[in-house]
Amino acid sequence: MVSRETEDLVPEARNHFVGAIRGMGDITGALADAVSNTIVHMLQGTRAVGAELLGLVVGTVTGTVQGVAEVGEEVGSAARSIMVGTIRGTQSVGKAGVETVTLTAAALVKGASEVGGDVAETAKGAIEGAIASAREIGLSAEDAASAAASGAIQAAGDISTTAVNQVRNVLAKSISGVKVVVKEPFRTERDERPA
Repeated sequence: MVSRETEDLVPEARNHFVGAIRGMGDITGALADAVSNTIVHMLQGTRAVGAELLGLVVGTVTGTVQGVAEVGEEVGSAARSIMVGTIRGTQSVGKAGVETVTLTAAALVKGASEVGGDVAETAKGAIEGAIASAREIGLSAEDAASAAASGAIQAAGDISTTAVNQVRNVLAKSISGVKVVVKEPFRTERDERPA
């Protein structure tokens, strides 16, 4: 059982992140560390594992995206650092893996959409962060990029057709020298509804 109420998770993560960032001035260099510290703070004291742990990570990433917007930064330009920090923080508390990458990318894209951010730039940044952190979690750069791309395209599918097209355009090019391949087909809830 989780020791904190999940409904309070997003605002608590946002407030923790904003508090960490406000004292820094230039957040670009310190963003990954602030995100990692926020993840650790939010996950400490829980006994969550599996899907519950991943749910806490998603809530924390969502709160962090809101915090980035609150301090006046563009989510797209921060997405790489958020992904790196999330992987580091999750790895230090438990075990980060492919699911962590996929769900973090999805939360970043969905969060960017919710705060009026650039979905395509956010997807690209999430993939760059996954590639940069791949070794830390025992993945190849290609597998990390694929996992992040899968999450980004899934989230885009839940947003709109325009968002899917924007993310697909990003995926058509190599990112950080890696050709991104989405390895499995994804369907949105809209695709699964009867006509």
